[in-house]
Order: sequence, then C-alpha cells, then structure tokens
Amino acid sequence: MASQPAWMNSLFTYTGSSSFSEFLGAYAPNLLPARNESLAAPVVDEIPHATTIVAATCAGGVVMAGDRRATSGNIISQRDIEKVFRTDEYSCMGIAGTASTGLELARLYRVELEHYEKTEGRSLSTEGKAHRLATMIRGNLPMAMQGLVVVPLFAAYDPAGDVGRIFSYDVGGGPYEQREFHSIGSGSIFARGSLKKLYRENASPQDTVLACLHALYDAADDDSATGGPDVMRKIWPVVSVITADGFRRLPDDEVAEFVESMLERRMTAPEGPIAPLR
Repeated sequence: MASQPAWMNSLFTYTGSSSFSEFLGAYAPNLLPARNESLAAPVVDEIPHATTIVAATCAGGVVMAGDRRATSGNIISQRDIEKVFRTDEYSCMGIAGTASTGLELARLYRVELEHYEKTEGRSLSTEGKAHRLATMIRGNLPMAMQGLVVVPLFAAYDPAGDVGRIFSYDVGGGPYEQREFHSIGSGSIFARGSLKKLYRENASPQDTVLACLHALYDAADDDSATGGPDVMRKIWPVVSVITADGFRRLPDDEVAEFVESMLERRMTAPEGPIAPLR
C-alpha cells in the first residue's frame, strides 16, 4: 500500500485547532454540508420543516421540549420527527427550520464537542459551547440565504453557577443568551405567550416540564405547523431535562403521564391555566 503524503500525515497529528469541522474541512471537505450549490426556490417549499421548540430554566437546571410535526408547505410530512437532541452530558439543542439541515447540524455539533473533549482533555465551557455552535450556524449562511434556514435553540446546565442557561441564534450565528425561557419556530410567539403566564422562577423540573407542555399545546392550538400530543397514535413531545446529574430524556410513558394530567385540566379549562395576578 502506498504511503500517505507527508502533508496528510501532519494533518492527522496536528491541525492547529481543536475544531473537528475545521479538520474535516481540510481533510475531506466533501463530507461537510454543501455550502455553495445553487438551489431552485420552489424546491425549498417541498423540503420538510421542523417547527416549535421551547426551553425554560428550573431549579438547578433547564428543560427543553419540542413538538413532533414536520411540514412541507401546507402538508404534514412527518408526525413523529424528533427535534431535541443531546449534544453532550450537560447540553442539548432543538432545531427549527429546514429539518434535514438541522438534523445534520445536530449530529455534526455533537461530534464537534466530543472531538474537542478528546483532543483537549476537557469539556468546553458553557459559553464556549454556545459560541462554537454559532460558528457552525454562520457556516451555513450561504444556504440560509437560498432558503435552507436552520435556527437552533441551545440549552445547558452550567456547573460554574449550578444553573440552567438558554441561548438562541439568528441565521448569522449569534448567540444571544435568554433569561428564564425562550421558544423558536413557527409557533414560538404563542408558546412564549403561554410561558409568560406559566413560568415560575426556580420551579421544580416537574412543574417546568408541565409548563413547557402547556406552551406547546397552546402553540399547536394557534399554529397549524405545530403538532399537539397525538393521543390516538401515542406520539408525545420530546422532553429533556438537564441538571447536575446530566442530560435525561424523559421516556414516552413518563411524558404521557404529564400529557394526561394537562389534558385533564384542559377538559374543564380549554384555554389552559390562568396565571394569578400579583
């Protein structure tokens, strides 16, 4: 077998950076998401889009939840898509926008964090994780300008302050730290309005999960692209909780119990809980 060129051997031993994306771009750029291809505008309408994600801080951590619907124009293209992903032991991200690009970004970002930890022997700080994701989003800007927009929501437990933190982005990167709660996607305006009345600072993770599920329900009630809990098909929102114990995705049977409790209250109060005046 022919020996590897000297430049290739040096690339594997030292890249000058701990970034996996930069390493892959130098060694095999064809494996990165395409950035320069032209895209006919009508095709964008046919590509599935992910919709609503909500996140809220809680006592000692943060909760993120996402609905399961993907749409192509006015068509429901998938009823059980997953939009909330573990990125490392103490962080997760949710995606809204072009589903395929978002899924690819989530997978690459997870590898990015793993690669950094292996090469540097330590994890990135919470701010470092947020800024590394911003750099990757900025790399997708040419495709975003053609309609393939993906805008994630990033949440993490920060051991330095024993708190949960939330970061949002725009198509140019960001990031922007959000206090208490935030939402993205087509139903975000309705979800955020719901969280404004239901969010309680330092609430338990269980109460915060319930508030997030109410917010997704309210979003689905007013936004056709957001899917509510599908009781008949037993399709439940994806809910993740991150605390000092690490990342935990709630199993479907546990989410189902939260949903049943929420729907029981909605039977007598269809508009949801009423926040008390203070």
